[in-house]
Amino acid sequence: MREIKIGEKIVRLRATPPALLFYRQEFKADLIGDLISFQKISEDPSAFDSVALLQMIWAMAKADNYNHFPSFVTWVGELDSFDFGDAELLRDVIEEATAGFFRGGNSG
Repeated sequence: MREIKIGEKIVRLRATPPALLFYRQEFKADLIGDLISFQKISEDPSAFDSVALLQMIWAMAKADNYNHFPSFVTWVGELDSFDFGDAELLRDVIEEATAGFFRGGNSG
């Protein structure tokens, strides 16, 4: 489990199997496949997908509190701001996903 800050809001992330299910159900895509696509960013910054990042955050946040969590559209609408230039935030999201979904990772 990891906490990140989006604007003034603290969001708890949990990279667990329910996050994979929620991602698939909501976005009809595979979270791990989208996570792997983020590896290309260092070679080609235009490969960055801001919506995929928000989707990953939402799925892992929902996995932390799935009994009382809003839909993706509602959740995004509740965000006051999002700093896509925050390298620490991006690193924290990727590290949580990597640690949770790949056994060789370290959980934070």
